[in-house]
Amino acid sequence: MITLPEPVAFQGDRGNEQKNLDQHGVSAQEIEEVFFDPRKKLLEDRFHSGTEDRYILLGQTRQARFLMVVFTIRARRVRAISARDLNKKERRLYEEAT
Repeated sequence: MITLPEPVAFQGDRGNEQKNLDQHGVSAQEIEEVFFDPRKKLLEDRFHSGTEDRYILLGQTRQARFLMVVFTIRARRVRAISARDLNKKERRLYEEAT
C-alpha cells in the first residue's frame, strides 16, 4: 500500500487545468473530489516518474463520475498533471479494490 504525506493544499496549474477541461471535460473541483473518495485506489506511476514521484489515483466524484488523476506532490501540495474518465480496465480495477 502506498502512503503519501498529508498534503495541506492543492496547487493549481492553469495550463493543466485548462487542458483537462478542454480535452476531457474534467474541472479542477472534480479532481479534488476524487482525493476524498474513501474507496479511491492509489498507484505509483513508475513509468512516468523521472525527476519527481508521480502517482495515479482512481476514484469517484460526488456526482458519481469515475476519474483517473495523475498527480505529484510538491512542498506538501497536490499538483494534478492530468485527469480523465476511467476506461473499462481501470473501472474494473477500481471496483475490485472496493
